[in-house]
Amino acid sequence: MPSANPALDEVMGRLASLRQHERDGRRSPHKPLLVLLALGRLANEGSSIVPWSVAEERLADLIAEFGPPSGTGRAQSAAYPFTRLRRDGVWTLDKDVPDDRVSPLRTGVTGHLEGSLERLLREHPALVSSAARSLVDAHFPSTIAPDVLLAVGLDPELVDDDAGGAPLPKSERRRSHTWPAAVLEAWDRQCAFCGFDGQAGGVPVGLEAAHIRWFKLDGPDSLDNGLALCSLHHKLFDRGMLGLDDDLAIVVSQRFSARTAHGRAIYDLHGQRLSPRPGTTLPAEKHVVWHREQVFHGSPLVV
Repeated sequence: MPSANPALDEVMGRLASLRQHERDGRRSPHKPLLVLLALGRLANEGSSIVPWSVAEERLADLIAEFGPPSGTGRAQSAAYPFTRLRRDGVWTLDKDVPDDRVSPLRTGVTGHLEGSLERLLREHPALVSSAARSLVDAHFPSTIAPDVLLAVGLDPELVDDDAGGAPLPKSERRRSHTWPAAVLEAWDRQCAFCGFDGQAGGVPVGLEAAHIRWFKLDGPDSLDNGLALCSLHHKLFDRGMLGLDDDLAIVVSQRFSARTAHGRAIYDLHGQRLSPRPGTTLPAEKHVVWHREQVFHGSPLVV
């Protein structure tokens, strides 16, 4: 249903084409990350222009941090969305260069949001927040969406305050309202990794139901795709700093580092096997493998 804001409808309608975020089970948030980077520059500098010299570093950083693990070189991974986003009608380059090739981009090529789209965003500044919030919510779980916004130069709290109106079109798939409580109950209302079981008035506090395969990437609301995790370990799991191996032992990434005793306690999780109560549905192998291939970053600690 159209909103009362035609400009919002047009912006969201044009960004809806970026929802093809997954192919053959692989995440591909590269285009949304480039648009978010451009939105951040528009909000902070008044222009969405992104020189390739900037994208080669910043976009590559974003893809490495928030995209799936990949053996593709940094510059090459940034070149894919920088050149191919032109096909979606929301991105323009100032030179006609071939898709995917890095060398031509290093001749001083710049990109920016398509002219009419950028004009709409300049005329209606609140739409920048709406577009950013809708994009990040469409492609990332809520645990790491604020991290993505910060990384592109947007304040998550200001985006939450300013954003409003129609989100990007969503699929007909709806979350189960009973799944979170069922997951927490199955794991005895305690973190499956550290055992945290804080409550206030009999209600769990700081404990969350985590999808192993993200719901936004076709992860089901089933008990074999859920873990009860404290807020910290949920975030580290979704950021790919924690994972599970084939024996359902916790794996800590070598990319994670800490100096204090509290932070270094994460290292102690490495190698600990999940120990649920008898009868609890264990994570399905297919979901664990998906997380390992699409979310976990780096190599496991060597002990």
